[in-house]
Amino acid sequence: MAQPNVEEVVNAIAEETRTPPETVSKMFADTWAQYDEGARIRDFLPVLVAKRVRDNLRHPPGGRR
Repeated sequence: MAQPNVEEVVNAIAEETRTPPETVSKMFADTWAQYDEGARIRDFLPVLVAKRVRDNLRHPPGGRR
């Protein structure tokens, strides 16, 4: 399965959510590290991480942004 370019994904999320790319990149890296730890199947990590970052930017935990 072809993996998406992380930079392209980060830039797309930044544009969609009107969030600085640096912030999205940090969130993406942090979320990736959480999901990657102990993962046996990594094929879907890019999709799952992108979804979580988008969700967290749209609906921040604790209601803050």
